[in-house]
Amino acid sequence: CLQLNFDKLAAFPAERMRFKTYNMELYFETEDMDAFTSLLALHPEVECLGEVKTYPWRQRVIRVFDPDGHIIEVGESMEFVACREFEKGLSVQETARIIEHPLELVQAWYEKYQSTKQ
Repeated sequence: CLQLNFDKLAAFPAERMRFKTYNMELYFETEDMDAFTSLLALHPEVECLGEVKTYPWRQRVIRVFDPDGHIIEVGESMEFVACREFEKGLSVQETARIIEHPLELVQAWYEKYQSTKQ
């Protein structure tokens, strides 16, 4: 497997991984998961491993198979996740705790976020 307990992290049965080739995962990020999943819906030939999953750190991800059976994960960038929390009115400290990222990094994202609001 990709990592210990990957099936639990990815929220799909381990036996599904064994029937696909190479047993690896590529990761990409999106800033608009809803638009991405809408685009996926237009391509029924793409096999999804499940629905969009939201992790405790508030990141939303979805996994699909490419035509060769490799796993592709598309997830929201953590900066995007942090900004969504800022939009809800959460503080830098609360956001850092929830998304499990260093306070200094979340502070930098907050300053960048604030500069776009001016």
